[in-house]
Amino acid sequence: MTATTHAPQPLGNRCVQTRAPRETFVAESFSTPTSAPAAVRGQLNPTFLLSVCGHDMGDLELLLPGEADVLVRGLRSFPLREMGSGGWNQQHENLEKLNMQAILDATASQGEPIQELLVTHGKIPTLVEELIAVEMWKQRVFPVLCRLEDFKPQNTFPIYMVVHHEASIVNLLETVFFHKEVCESAEDAVLDLVDYCHRKLTLLVARSGCGSPPEEEESQYGTPIQELQKQAERMEFEIALKALSVLRYITDCVDSLSLSTLNRMLSTHNLPCLLVELLERSPWSRQEGGKLQQFEGGRWQTVAPSEQQKLSKLDGQVWIALYNLLLSPEARARYCLTSFAKGQLLKLRAFLTDTLLDQLPNLADLQGFLAHLALTETQPPKKDLVLEQIPEIWERLERENRGKWQAIAKHQLRHIFSPSEQDLRLQARRWAETYRLDVLEAVTPERPRCAFCSAEASKRCSRCQNEWYCCRECQVKHWEKHGKACVSAAQGDRAK
Repeated sequence: MTATTHAPQPLGNRCVQTRAPRETFVAESFSTPTSAPAAVRGQLNPTFLLSVCGHDMGDLELLLPGEADVLVRGLRSFPLREMGSGGWNQQHENLEKLNMQAILDATASQGEPIQELLVTHGKIPTLVEELIAVEMWKQRVFPVLCRLEDFKPQNTFPIYMVVHHEASIVNLLETVFFHKEVCESAEDAVLDLVDYCHRKLTLLVARSGCGSPPEEEESQYGTPIQELQKQAERMEFEIALKALSVLRYITDCVDSLSLSTLNRMLSTHNLPCLLVELLERSPWSRQEGGKLQQFEGGRWQTVAPSEQQKLSKLDGQVWIALYNLLLSPEARARYCLTSFAKGQLLKLRAFLTDTLLDQLPNLADLQGFLAHLALTETQPPKKDLVLEQIPEIWERLERENRGKWQAIAKHQLRHIFSPSEQDLRLQARRWAETYRLDVLEAVTPERPRCAFCSAEASKRCSRCQNEWYCCRECQVKHWEKHGKACVSAAQGDRAK
């Protein structure tokens, strides 16, 4: 699905007509099924047959309204030391259920009660704090944990769930931040969320050209810890792309943001220039074997020559964010157009082709702004004394845990990440209940493609549950390539 599907009104009608249609958002809003390990994708069928899937979204319901209300009310922040504990795991499962239910509601156009509950109970700041806490855990505790000599877990899945927690939260925030009232309910935490998005986008610019490792390489890493570290690296790329969408939705509310948030976006982080860098580097696109590939729906996909002129969804998010930050009256009044900023922004003129303007007609206003900017004298940097709020979640967590990273890692190794076999079996049952196969298939970003001919597929190899096919004939033809991996996956599942 591309941004051109909904022309001639691709930017919607809220604020300055920069709100994308809900359908465009839903198509890219959920990547957990492609990120989650194969162990949670369903039970193994011992016969080598094709299983057929197909769901009516209206028939699927994960949570009743009363259940969702209880789960939202119970959301709370956890200390870094308790990540992976029993209570934390229960909240992670609850967040996954809320996440999937929010996607089901948005996709089926049945109203969005999860978003309303999060706003009503004031839980958006709690989600932001949990997001930043798990980001800090991944940066400060996880590397220490992996270096401990006695860290030789029999099963790395409990640690994977903590690593995956960040993706779960950012997925949920991306879903609900489509609504302006959610951004408003974030209150002071929106400053911390802006900083979070800036860190992720900076990382995305820094790693441009590297992209994400090809899927076939994932099984080549040696130890379970090395594989876990590589999964975390791959997940970081996808999280950064989600952060881009969250930032774009924040810019939709630019005229109602606090002065401190605006100053943070425009002066402290200079987000317009960072977004120009993203457009130039386009880390979600790459050339592979002479073919253009784009990262979409949780994986790299080859773009047909006839589709290469169409605007990708991620490029569209960047253009809409730039439109909001440069043409909103509030933002324009506060953005200091220095000579550096002017030089960076004028690079956009090379991208504003007739093909792009046909797909996003509102960018003609941006083109006019850039033409005027080219003739305008630059401004010296402002030196006014400004009293403003600053983000406090990261600083507070850093202050509370400084010097304790090793102690936290050792505590979690002894009490959390070394579960007994019985505990693992009990937890596995709960994960199986959380990651219901019918719901996961219903909320995948797009219909799966045949592993042999790339046509839309509705049947899956029921031995390994990993590959999809459009018909039995394609599965037989692909068996020579798929057979070894299929048998290995099936044996691995039996061993568990």
